[in-house]
Amino acid sequence: MKTINSIIPILFVFLISIVACNCDDDPTSNPCGEDIQIEWQSIDTTKQAYPFPQYPTLPQTIPNNPDNPATIAGVELGRRLFYDPILSGDSTQSCASCHAQGFGFTDNLKAFSTGIDGINGRRNAMALINLTWVPRLFWDGRATGLEDQALRPVTDPIEMHNTWENAVCDLMSSPDYRQRFYKAFGIKTITKEDVANAIAQFERTLISGTARYDLATIPGSGVFLTEQEYYGYSIFFNEVADCFHCHTGSGSLFTDNQFHNNGLDSVATLNDYPDKGLGEVTKELQDNGYFRTPTLRNIELTAPYMHDGRFQTLEEVVDHYSDHVKQAENVDPTIKVFFKDGGKHLSPDDKAAVVAFLKTLTDTAFVNNPAFKSPF
Repeated sequence: MKTINSIIPILFVFLISIVACNCDDDPTSNPCGEDIQIEWQSIDTTKQAYPFPQYPTLPQTIPNNPDNPATIAGVELGRRLFYDPILSGDSTQSCASCHAQGFGFTDNLKAFSTGIDGINGRRNAMALINLTWVPRLFWDGRATGLEDQALRPVTDPIEMHNTWENAVCDLMSSPDYRQRFYKAFGIKTITKEDVANAIAQFERTLISGTARYDLATIPGSGVFLTEQEYYGYSIFFNEVADCFHCHTGSGSLFTDNQFHNNGLDSVATLNDYPDKGLGEVTKELQDNGYFRTPTLRNIELTAPYMHDGRFQTLEEVVDHYSDHVKQAENVDPTIKVFFKDGGKHLSPDDKAAVVAFLKTLTDTAFVNNPAFKSPF
């Protein structure tokens, strides 16, 4: 029979091993980087307002959230977060994965984006252009501002499929991000709202206003539209093609920022739309089949078109409004009045001219702007 004295050393070693194992496995031993030593006093937190450029053909007042004013440090932080896959559940996808600069910040000619689990979304990735003037985002308007919009993809199970707790923990474990957030916002502890604020600041700077169309409107620029392009411009803005009712706005944003049923589908009842769009948000039957008017800036680069990517080319889009508009009980009043009998019935020359004009809205400076590119 073993004596107590012989058992005590064994128990002591056993207990020590348990404690050691528990310490190694215990996540609180390094709780999201809170034990990282940073010389906070050496970081300059002076706020420098971001210098938004002014463009003659865009609204001269640039909305800037007073609760989240864009600063140079905030925008730069937002740009890093936009391109960093750290926010996704498996660190493989970033915002830029579905919003590529060269395609007007849309998804590389894809009708639907694919999330980290290989699941396709059900709507086309919208262009991130001139969003500072857009009050409600997504095709269905479910986000009321850029800060609200930036919160959503991280936890969407079809997109980044992460939790904000995990995403913030990863950022808190990065000395570099800890310092960047302190520089931008003066904070030592990061929250999901801070992440969204930074991304929103960057997205607010994605302003396009130097397309050939813009330059041609400036006296002395030396840039002119061709005869075909000018004819396309003229019928775009009159009732021959009648595009301007929805694709106009203060300062040539080429969107009214409203929601419309543009005659894509014919349905027996208002509950039969394959995608209810705005109706999903408002729960109003009359809003089913209504979607936000996208900007036409850089439209040449943002194919495919419509909320479900059903049209591959601009020619197909123009054909829809010319000859294939479908009437429904809640079709937009503009469509109902001005697009009777299937559409505007444009001639082949009219169609080609409208497409030619739309291509003058391509802003090569915007899609090549180094300030919008990946910082990595």
